[in-house]
Amino acid sequence: MEEKIQEVKDKEEIKSFEELLEEEEKRLEKIKERHLIEGRIVEITPEEVVVDIGYKSEGVIPREEFSGEEIKVGDKVEVFLQCRQDKDGNVIISKREAERFKNWQRIIQNYKVGDLIEGEVVRAIRGGLIVDVGVEAFLPSTMLIGSYFRNPTQLIKRRQKFKIIQLDKRGSLILSQQGVAQEESRRKKAEILEKLQKGDIVKGVIKNITDFGAFIDLGGLDGLLHITDITWGRISHPSEMLAVGDEVEVVVLEVDKVKGRVSLGLKQKTPNPWNEIDKKYPVGTKVKGKVTNIKPYGIFLELEKGIEGLVHISEISWTKKINNLEEMFAIGDRVEAVVLTVNKEKCQLGLGIKQLEKDPWQEIVEKYPVGTKVKRKIHNLTNYGAFLELEPGVDGLIHISDISWKRIEHPQEVLRKGQEVEAVVLSVDPEKRKIRLGLKQLSEKKDESSTGD
Repeated sequence: MEEKIQEVKDKEEIKSFEELLEEEEKRLEKIKERHLIEGRIVEITPEEVVVDIGYKSEGVIPREEFSGEEIKVGDKVEVFLQCRQDKDGNVIISKREAERFKNWQRIIQNYKVGDLIEGEVVRAIRGGLIVDVGVEAFLPSTMLIGSYFRNPTQLIKRRQKFKIIQLDKRGSLILSQQGVAQEESRRKKAEILEKLQKGDIVKGVIKNITDFGAFIDLGGLDGLLHITDITWGRISHPSEMLAVGDEVEVVVLEVDKVKGRVSLGLKQKTPNPWNEIDKKYPVGTKVKGKVTNIKPYGIFLELEKGIEGLVHISEISWTKKINNLEEMFAIGDRVEAVVLTVNKEKCQLGLGIKQLEKDPWQEIVEKYPVGTKVKRKIHNLTNYGAFLELEPGVDGLIHISDISWKRIEHPQEVLRKGQEVEAVVLSVDPEKRKIRLGLKQLSEKKDESSTGD
């Protein structure tokens, strides 16, 4: 009986040992080559570090792979299993290869073709250079720029950014020195565009000035400061207020992330003086301003910084016909005027100079009622009539049909310039500023048969 019981126990122990052996084999199978494994330091010598990775035997790592590190027995360390058992039965592991493996995984996860990556050129080989980016990458000579193409070795021990032109999981990483500046510029531009918001106040340096505005470098992205957004006042050219190289603080007006454009404003940093313009300069107010611009259609007067008004050529004189404003005004002249119109929304002021004097046409109706006879010299002849100057700036027209009872083709058949004639006032239109005169009405109408018609 005791023998049978012992036999059963022996079988159970054998079975238990076989199961343990099977479980151990399964565990060991999980320890795969070319993978990261966590191990524990079990021995340290001046030349080697012995690490237990839970395999049949320990692995040995050269002490130099721990250079600069303080380690002790019992410390955990991540290693790369190169071979579970070489021809001599040794486990081959490496801490240095573990770092490279992790670096490669980092590169695969965080970079793609076209991205920039920083690295140090470590040595030259046939056809190019080897660059350390955490793993070794190849930089072909054909992908170098400028003088580096002729002398690649001058890049050795230099750290800079390179462009990835080939990357795959099998371990191929090929770099280029070409296109780095363009890619760096594109990346910076994208970063700035992403951060910029309408209303932000940013600093930049004036990069270029044109007739229509200034381009400002915001640190990798150029924004346009249009001439109309430089000042609330009027300037003829941005260079009147800005210079290349100036650092300016501006307001972001618009951000077009699709087109990569940014509109900037300088005047928006200060209150808009036009907000209270209708209260400060109501219609009828007499003002004084400095002539800042002269155009064929009028002159601009600066009433205060940022506030300008236009005196249209038709609002300069009641009577004089003005052809050349530059003969009457010069830049910098101080001129008095009257506010005629105010448009706060369009930032426009209409001014007048002639309104400072009484309109002579207000007295014309009383001075020259219909039927009044006048004697004046002809100062102008046209194909449709003759003009008499009744007084400075006030002309009367004798229409060709009112010159003679006879039919004539041109006024000069009967009249000549400078001739003094007597005429009668036929009509007065003060709104249109017209006086119609008649010459034939002072003579008796002849018989129809004698007109030759």
